[in-house]
Amino acid sequence: MFLEPSFKGQRSGWIEVICGSMFSGKTEELIRRLKRAKIANQKVQIFKPSKDTRYDIVNVVSHDENAIASIPVQSSLEIFDHIKDVNVIGIDEAQFFDDRLPDVCQKLAIKGARVIIAGLDMDFKGRPFGPIPNLLAIAEYITKVHAICPHCGNLATHSYRLSDETDTVVLGEKDKYEPRCRVCYEMGNILDLRLT
Repeated sequence: MFLEPSFKGQRSGWIEVICGSMFSGKTEELIRRLKRAKIANQKVQIFKPSKDTRYDIVNVVSHDENAIASIPVQSSLEIFDHIKDVNVIGIDEAQFFDDRLPDVCQKLAIKGARVIIAGLDMDFKGRPFGPIPNLLAIAEYITKVHAICPHCGNLATHSYRLSDETDTVVLGEKDKYEPRCRVCYEMGNILDLRLT
């Protein structure tokens, strides 16, 4: 078995999901949890989708430029090819993975790993994004983080796209997205025919 339980008698691991809008601190929280595990001498491996090259080709990097080494993968099944004697597995930008990610995470948790996942819960149209809804359904722990709406100061739960691009996956930062509360998101879309 490639995963050893962290504690004597532990029968399985668990799944933690960190979700929210753009600029809400998802990756920051993922990095914080993974660094704490490393301080506790736990063996940690981190994965990210290879298509996410915004800040770095290999490392997971937050908007605040905190970074941690990771392994870029093309698909969720490829994660199995890289697992070696670990206690904690981190997965960033989970919304960009394929629909097999929940099954992969289930198998890793059954083998004894603590699996920590970060990702957008909704796309720019306000719809559930990729495998995140199914991950939320099977997770033992869920943390929803929030940004602050720059228009009104309320909690931001949506990722509002500033560009005219209509593809679901468009990599970008503050040049293409801003966090918005529910009301400011809807007000922006009243004038935006892309979502009709």
